[in-house]
Amino acid sequence: MVKFMLKFLLLALVLFVGVFIGMEKAHQGMQGMKGYEDTALPPPVHISESEDGKIEAAFLGNEIDHAEEFAKKKKELEDIETYNFFSSMGKALSSFVKETAKFLIDFIMNLFKG
Repeated sequence: MVKFMLKFLLLALVLFVGVFIGMEKAHQGMQGMKGYEDTALPPPVHISESEDGKIEAAFLGNEIDHAEEFAKKKKELEDIETYNFFSSMGKALSSFVKETAKFLIDFIMNLFKG
């Protein structure tokens, strides 16, 4: 089973990388058909290093900034106060089962005590 999972993950990784290579080749083909460099058509995956040593990445024209995105998503999660119906029902059910089991055990113990 472990060998199968390793083979499967390796195959998925190869196919995933193949998709990116295909996107880059399609981009080069589009530039070749136009005959000139078009700034309106950015490369699908672009990675560069700035002067201060920071690595900048862009995927399909969108800049990727992990620190900023992480802080923004963390703030959004803190701001959102959600009510999950299924979570509250699960808590109520577990509380009911716990109290019922406690009552039954106490009842049976009192029968045996006398």
